[in-house]
Amino acid sequence: MSKPSDCISVLEAKQLQANWMATHEPNPSTLGGGATEQVCAVTFNISQLQEYLEYIKEQSTKEGIVNPGVRVYFAAYNSGTEAEVAGSTTVFFCPTENDGGDSANNYNIDALNRGQNGWPPNAY
Repeated sequence: MSKPSDCISVLEAKQLQANWMATHEPNPSTLGGGATEQVCAVTFNISQLQEYLEYIKEQSTKEGIVNPGVRVYFAAYNSGTEAEVAGSTTVFFCPTENDGGDSANNYNIDALNRGQNGWPPNAY
């Protein structure tokens, strides 16, 4: 398999992440008004992502959606396990009705969360 055309260089990725780090505070956060240690990256297992993408394709096909997309949302927990401290950062994936940036979310298909948040924050 050849490299996908939308890949960016390591240099560009480092710059994008540096831009984010310069404008967001990964340590004590003001999310929810509390001081919570924040991560700056979330890791998902390849098999988990592949399974989720296949699930989106299958369910979208059943709905007659030809080119579904996936949107990534930044989020914060409100409670949960020790790894899900209230206010701590996470991301989740949400299927969309097409692959355009302004596509509607497809709320008929569940979102994906439960990635791993490493600590301390690991800059790209």
